[in-house]
Amino acid sequence: QVQLVESGGGLVQPGGSLRLSCTTSGRIFGINVMAWYRQAPGKERELVASIHWRGTTNYADSVKARFTISRDNAKNMMYLQMDSLKPEDTAVYYCNTATRLYDWGQGTQVTVSS
Repeated sequence: QVQLVESGGGLVQPGGSLRLSCTTSGRIFGINVMAWYRQAPGKERELVASIHWRGTTNYADSVKARFTISRDNAKNMMYLQMDSLKPEDTAVYYCNTATRLYDWGQGTQVTVSS
């Protein structure tokens, strides 16, 4: 019923910026919190940031002050603005609910390298 599609990843130099987008196939009802996750090579998928429909946000310590999560409920879109990127941010980024309710999409690759 609901499909998640991530986009906006790419190759960027350290200190650069990227903006990721998450699109849902249809309007999501009854979901309070949406989130971005990432998985680096050899590591488990981890929570990066989350946002409540009211606007309250939460971030992993590793990305605080550098990433900004936002949501456009009317468009069924979610975004992740990433600034001051570091090599350790390299990972495949995914979107989902905070409870991982839906099947994972393909994710979008973010590579930070000089």
